[in-house]
Amino acid sequence: MVLYADEVMRAAQLAAILEVSAWPKPGNVHRTSDYPTKRYEHFLAGSIALGPAVREAAVMGCAAGLQQLPLSEVGVGRLIKKAVVDVKSWHKGGNTHLGVALLFIPLAASAGLTYTQFGSITPERLREGAVKVMEATTDVDAAEVYEAIVIAQPSGLGTVEGAAAPDVGDPTFREVLASRRLTLLEVMRAAESWDNVAEELARGFNLTFNVALPELLSTYKEVRDVNKATVQAFLRVLASKPDTFIARNVGLSLTSRMPDAVRAGMDKAREVSRRAEEVLRLGGALSEEGMRELVKMDEELKKAGGALNPGSTADIVAAALFVAILSGLRP
Repeated sequence: MVLYADEVMRAAQLAAILEVSAWPKPGNVHRTSDYPTKRYEHFLAGSIALGPAVREAAVMGCAAGLQQLPLSEVGVGRLIKKAVVDVKSWHKGGNTHLGVALLFIPLAASAGLTYTQFGSITPERLREGAVKVMEATTDVDAAEVYEAIVIAQPSGLGTVEGAAAPDVGDPTFREVLASRRLTLLEVMRAAESWDNVAEELARGFNLTFNVALPELLSTYKEVRDVNKATVQAFLRVLASKPDTFIARNVGLSLTSRMPDAVRAGMDKAREVSRRAEEVLRLGGALSEEGMRELVKMDEELKKAGGALNPGSTADIVAAALFVAILSGLRP
């Protein structure tokens, strides 16, 4: 099982590296384009640094699969926080992998659980396991993730009032979560209306498995080019779901409250999604015309200085790559 956990770690590191390397993902950092304070090498460093936490998640999932501990004691929240701390200690580019850690740790635990139960991995079983992992989370997991968010200091947070879960800026969040017995799953459900990654965790990784993964696998089967497959998956996810990271960044210039900020910025996020759909119709990374429009779209979004960065879309595509690699894909 230890050897299998090593494989899960390598799969996660490779997935994160392939995602950030794919170009020209419009609005994102990629191998030919940086932001002033977030560079390609920051993401490379973070992609490697998150490995040990992912490995431990797989080990804990294996232990749960062997009935050596309850699934509720896997420690999803603790391991997400460990990933965030490790990433932060290995580069100076700020938050690069919070969303990836949130998605990868439950998937890694599911990989361990699934492998011990069935001896192999399929996307369907992996998804079922990840849902079980999230359903077994506790208020302690939720508190650890809140701490991870505080440590990561992501942009576009805003403030939350009157929601089902406490605001991450509330210094009493641990006590509130414990007194109300709010699990990580319930916290993600409270945030899903303004955060795509939270929605993935709350709703069974819908975009990961139903949108990004099919596009990734079908394109790779057609062209045998993991870069093009990743870009196509990115465009497909962005076209099908406005990116809440864009909506928050735009809306926060008008209000600091969630979900009001997301609603205020959603028109711009939808505009970016329509642009992605147009690029897809032209072939995206699979045609000369599509590539020209991709490069143009990348330049247009980057002129906004990060406000129009589809960061949540990138996290979901990274998760799909992780699933694909765990299921046998090799670039």
